[in-house]
Amino acid sequence: MKVSEHYAKASEPLISYEIIPPRRGGSIDDILGMVESLLPFEPPFIDVTSHAAEAYYEEMPGNVVRKHVKRKRPGTIGVCAAIQYRYGVDAVPHILCKGFTREETEDALIELHYLGIENVLAVRGDEVGPGKPPRPDRSVNEYASDLVAQIVAMNEGRYLEDLADARPTDFCVGVGGYPEKHAEAPNLAWDIANLKRKVDTGAHYVVTQMFFDNSHYFRFVDLCRESGITVPIVPGLKILTTINQLQSLPRTFGAEIPEQLADEVHKVEDNAGAANVGVAWAREQARELLEANVPGIHFYIMSTAGHVVKVVEGLR
Repeated sequence: MKVSEHYAKASEPLISYEIIPPRRGGSIDDILGMVESLLPFEPPFIDVTSHAAEAYYEEMPGNVVRKHVKRKRPGTIGVCAAIQYRYGVDAVPHILCKGFTREETEDALIELHYLGIENVLAVRGDEVGPGKPPRPDRSVNEYASDLVAQIVAMNEGRYLEDLADARPTDFCVGVGGYPEKHAEAPNLAWDIANLKRKVDTGAHYVVTQMFFDNSHYFRFVDLCRESGITVPIVPGLKILTTINQLQSLPRTFGAEIPEQLADEVHKVEDNAGAANVGVAWAREQARELLEANVPGIHFYIMSTAGHVVKVVEGLR
C-alpha cells in the first residue's frame, strides 16, 4: 500500500522507522534482525536510506595521487525487497540527486517498479566529494524538486527517452522538510517556499528532519499550512544516545539541542546514562506529538533498534 494511503486510512497516528543498509561486505542479517525487533509494533512502512559513491584521494609512492570511488553502503533496493517480501511491510527506498545521474535514477526506479515497491522518498542528498562531471549524454537532478519531477514524469509514462510503448509507474513520493530550516537556506520562509515547490511538483507527503524541541515542529506546520502545503507533515525523531551527540547532531543535522536536555546529559558519567536521558526525552516528545494528533512519528535508527523499542514500548 502507498504511504499516502496508510496515512489516509489510519484511525490513529502511525509509527514508522528508518534504517541504514549494511556497509559494503557486511551481512544483511543484522538489518533484518533489527526489522524483526520492530515487527511487534506493526510498522506500516520502513524507510531504507541510500548512499552515493564517495570520491577520495590517496597519496602513493613517487608523488602519485590515486583517486578512489567507492559506494560504502550499496544494497538499498535489495534490503527493501527483503523487508517487503519477507515481512510484508511496505518498504520506502530513498532516491538521491547527489552522486547519481538521471539515467541511473530511471534505472533504479524501473527496478523498484518491477519489484512492486511503489513508495520512494526523494532527497537531494549530501555532497559526495570531487568527481568528473557527467558524460555529455547524461544529466543530473540538481534539486529534490527536479527529482520529484522525474518520478512524476515516469508515473505519467514519460521516460528520458521517447518510448512509444512506455508503461507508467505508480510511485507515492515523499520529501524531506526542515523545521529549523535547511542549513543552506537563508531563512525558514525561503526553505518553506522550496518545500512547497516540491509538493506542488507532485510530492504526496513530508517527513521532517530530526528535532528535539516540539515547538519547532508545530511552528513549522503552521507556516507550511499558511503557505498552502496541505499534504501530511510527519515529525521525524532521533534518540540522543551518546554524550558526543550533544555536538555531533547539531553540527551534522543542524538540530538544536534544548538547554534542559543538554543539562541532563551533562549530569551523567557515560553513554549508557546519556542513552537513558535520550530515551526519556524522546518518549515525552512522542507523547506530546501523539496528543496533538500528528499523522505519525518517524524514528531515525542508526545502528541498533534497542533504544527506539524502549521509547515505543513506553507509549503503549
